[in-house]
Amino acid sequence: MIVFATIKLSANLLKEVNFNLIKCLCVLSGVHSCKMDSFIQAVKQIEDSEPNLSPLALVRSLRRSAGLDDEMTIYFLGASYNLSDAVVLINASSISFFHKAIHHMVTDAGEERGVVLTPDGTTVALAPLLLGIESGLKARAEGTPAVGLFPLTLGRILGLSFFRLQNVQPCHRLGPNGCWDNMEHPKVFRLARAATLATDALINGGMDGVILGSRLSNLSASEQPPALSEILKGYYVFSQHEGRSLNVLRHPVSPKRRELSRASLQPLELHKEVMETLALVWKLEKIKWIAEVTGIGRVVKEGLNVFVHKYWDCPQVISRCQWGAQPFRGTPIPLSLPLPFLYIHHTENPSEPCLTFEKCASDMRAIQRYHQDERGWSDIGYSFVIGSEGHIFEGRGWEIQGRHTKGHNSIGYGVSVIGNYNSTLPSVEAMDLIRHRFYQCAVDGGGLMANFTLHGHRQVVATDCPGDAFFEEIKTWEHFRD
Repeated sequence: MIVFATIKLSANLLKEVNFNLIKCLCVLSGVHSCKMDSFIQAVKQIEDSEPNLSPLALVRSLRRSAGLDDEMTIYFLGASYNLSDAVVLINASSISFFHKAIHHMVTDAGEERGVVLTPDGTTVALAPLLLGIESGLKARAEGTPAVGLFPLTLGRILGLSFFRLQNVQPCHRLGPNGCWDNMEHPKVFRLARAATLATDALINGGMDGVILGSRLSNLSASEQPPALSEILKGYYVFSQHEGRSLNVLRHPVSPKRRELSRASLQPLELHKEVMETLALVWKLEKIKWIAEVTGIGRVVKEGLNVFVHKYWDCPQVISRCQWGAQPFRGTPIPLSLPLPFLYIHHTENPSEPCLTFEKCASDMRAIQRYHQDERGWSDIGYSFVIGSEGHIFEGRGWEIQGRHTKGHNSIGYGVSVIGNYNSTLPSVEAMDLIRHRFYQCAVDGGGLMANFTLHGHRQVVATDCPGDAFFEEIKTWEHFRD
């Protein structure tokens, strides 16, 4: 149901208001799915109804609808109620929908709200994303640096989560991820464990806000900012063609959020930035004495080490529930970590690379069905599977013994790339995920020994896997041994 605000209007304007309210009610009431596509559609419909509305005015009105005017946001961005009548009109006509879509919260039952499923299969909180976009647009409009970009997107949530959970293990001060009730028509997102103040969705939204806000703030004077729907569509909704790297795209895209956010933020002194953000939060809340508590610097340092490892060094891993895995059949066998070997495979069938989350997830389900129903295995055999769209898919994962390399399953991970690579190579993204991101993540996380050995499947089993072309390629990689 749409909630309408009371506004005093002239008779002529009242006619226009009634028309627009009815129009927005009909359009927005049909948008129920918690998908980024649906949110972009709702934003686009507002833009179409108010063609003279600037992207900055629109994103400010969304902030007002979501109730995001806390002290720090006002400190950096100003109060969102200082708006034109047109923006107030949009707020009044759609406040209920956008408040529910954007306002972030976690219920006592572990349901995370204010989050959406993106086309790349990841879940994003809208609030930090939109605050980042607004920071960039405001800086561009005023010709000033986007000074609030990091505090509003990541600095505040990271710092407060580190501080409030300082008595728990550092690895549990961030996250968690969760699962949607339905990947085609998602409505409810439930977290895998108790929430921190920096869930994966908040961090994803924060990283995206940094990337898009930074890009918008650096537009040249001759460049007009795109419409908000176009900003979101360009980043989240795009086409990748076989043989074409994501790196050649002129604009940033969501599968590369970890690399892009790292490139934007690594020049900063993150520890200093987080400490200054915390000091500002407490100053604005008039509890400055907390900043004098000893040990906060150490807590922030520990937390940032976890953040860098989990969200920058490690690639995005699509969990089993996200790709629709069936349960493990039987009793899993735990691995004894760290492992000395990494075995590289290709799937052969499916024989074509997967270029979208939907196709990769479908391929994962097909591989699992074959392994469980045709071969009679307990689960998909691989530890992890690589898609060409920029993500790693969880198979049996870090801790459970796989069934991928006969006679060697207990001493190594099996990582397979979707597709047949007898005559062609996997995408640049897929190969880089393994030799740069997966390597470091596995070693630093205690999954692989620092001096682990890389082998192709064919080196230990009579098989053509991982394909002639791919095998010749991995022979040039670090850690490969004959």
